[in-house]
Amino acid sequence: MSERRVVITGIGCVSPLGNDLQSTWDGLKAGRSGIARITQLDPEPYECKIAGEVKDFLPDPYFRVPKDSRRSDRYVQFAVAAAKMAMTDSGLDVSTLDSRRVGVMVGSGIGGLGTLEREHEVCLTKGPKRVSPFTIPMMISNIASGIISMEHGLHGPNMVIVTACATSNHNIGEAWRMIKFGDADAFLAGGAESTILPMGLAGFANMKALSTRNDAPEKASRPFDKHRDGFVMGEGAGVVMIEELEHAKARGARIYAELVGYGVSADAYHLSAPSPDGSGPAYAIGMALKHARLNPEDVQYLNAHATSTGLGDIAETKAIKLAFGEHAKNGLMVSSTKSMTGHMLGAAGGIELIASVMAIVDGVVPPTINIEEQDPECDLDVVPNVAREAKVEVALSNSFGFGGHNASLLVKRM
Repeated sequence: MSERRVVITGIGCVSPLGNDLQSTWDGLKAGRSGIARITQLDPEPYECKIAGEVKDFLPDPYFRVPKDSRRSDRYVQFAVAAAKMAMTDSGLDVSTLDSRRVGVMVGSGIGGLGTLEREHEVCLTKGPKRVSPFTIPMMISNIASGIISMEHGLHGPNMVIVTACATSNHNIGEAWRMIKFGDADAFLAGGAESTILPMGLAGFANMKALSTRNDAPEKASRPFDKHRDGFVMGEGAGVVMIEELEHAKARGARIYAELVGYGVSADAYHLSAPSPDGSGPAYAIGMALKHARLNPEDVQYLNAHATSTGLGDIAETKAIKLAFGEHAKNGLMVSSTKSMTGHMLGAAGGIELIASVMAIVDGVVPPTINIEEQDPECDLDVVPNVAREAKVEVALSNSFGFGGHNASLLVKRM
């Protein structure tokens, strides 16, 4: 692996806790739930009536031409907003650089489901000639990355990886790899999602994947708790600017943390269930540590994928024990911020890497809320209910996707 080092110089996010970094991070530190009864549609016919919705979001200010926001699916609007925040935060001025050295990898696990639903209904009720000519470019999963490159004039590598709920981590990780290899000097990378929609709700609910704790939305997402009954859908975007270290230093950039490791693997086991022994994620974690030339005991905080499903949280606990050995129960803090945001699907890893970085920056580990009776099979230090002040030098973020896709990212204090 090349000795080129990669750092994080910009952060942008849109989440159920707020439409920027500060409000999202403040919400996570406060242990505040962003989950409530669904307002974007009438949830009454659905088994699950709750979600982590993005609130009071206005897309127009994030587009150079405001009307272009109305030609974009909601997931793209989130992606463009988060990317612009990350670009602004980084202070990177593309006009002073070779734009072919700045790339974009901002993916989506599902893509423009809202556009697909709406235009399919138009086709059936009004006829095929009434379907919008923007339908295809609005719904495809790569279009957010394309639009972000157009918005900022970025001519570098532009692509996306779609791996369900591991999408953000794979996009950030592969962008990291391209910078390490010398194909680019900087990337906007992460993920976005917006699927709190009839097909999304019905599809996940009929898999028996969603919580039905509709009478107490803020308590429904409870990773590692004995009484968890499924995940809660969330939406939003998390995008980071990652940059080659010397490139960042040459322009005097503020550096949040160094991205030092990236691990990938497959469970090769089941469409949606994790491999029960945790060996797949454990291998990804081990690979990230190997790339970083770090030992398990060097990691203080792990932001878990833990979605609040029965099988998933136990399998990840086993993976953490496999990867970290004695350190898993002796000094490693593990929390799931999905307890507050819900599961943001393809955007989850972006937001969770940001939480991991901010834990290093602020010296605060966000909690896992709604721990009332911790599952004895999830016997880790899950930072229950209240954030914890702690010096974090190294943090790891896990993301796993349907199909058995595993991806781990490792960040370190500079």
